[in-house]
Amino acid sequence: MARVILFNKPFDVLSQFTDKGTEGSTRRTLSEFIDVPKVYPAGRLDRDSEGLLVLTDDGKLQARISNPRHKMSKTYWVQVEGIPDETALAALRNGVTLKDGPTKPAQAKRIDEPAGLWPRTPPIRVRKSVPDSWIELTIREGRNRQVRRMTAAVGHPTLRLIRARIGDWSLGDIESGRWRDA
Repeated sequence: MARVILFNKPFDVLSQFTDKGTEGSTRRTLSEFIDVPKVYPAGRLDRDSEGLLVLTDDGKLQARISNPRHKMSKTYWVQVEGIPDETALAALRNGVTLKDGPTKPAQAKRIDEPAGLWPRTPPIRVRKSVPDSWIELTIREGRNRQVRRMTAAVGHPTLRLIRARIGDWSLGDIESGRWRDA
C-alpha cells in the first residue's frame, strides 16, 4: 500500500530533500524535517510559500497529484495587500490574463484570517498606510508562482501564501514543520 505523508512546510524551506543550489549553500530542505525513506514530494511549493505538501512512495500517485492535466484542485489561503472588492474577486473567478496566457477560472472568496494560524518567521512586511486581508483561492492548474501572479494581476500583491488543501487532503491541525501519515 502506498505511503502518503502530509507535511506543513514552513516558510523558507525548499520542497526537496537536498539543496542543489550553489556550493556551500545552507538553504533548508525537507531532510531537516522528514526522515522517511523512499518518499518524495508530489509537486512543489515555492520556498517563500507555506503549508501542505504531500509526499508519497507511489510514483503513479505522485504523478496524479502533481501533473496539471489531472486538474487536482489546490486551495490556498492568501494574505494580500489591500482589500479585494467584488470586481477583483470576479476577475479571479473568471480567470486573469498573465504573461503566459489566461488562467483557468478559479474559486475565490474573502475570508477571515485562518484560525490557529502560526506566526511566520520572518513576519510579512506591513505598511501602516495599506491594509491587508485574506482570500481563499482554489485553482486546478500549477503554473510557476501562479497564485502570486494572479493576485498581483488584480491589484492585490500576495504577502503570505499558505496551501491549505490538495484534492481531498487538507492541512488540518498539522503544526508548521510537522508531518503525519494520511
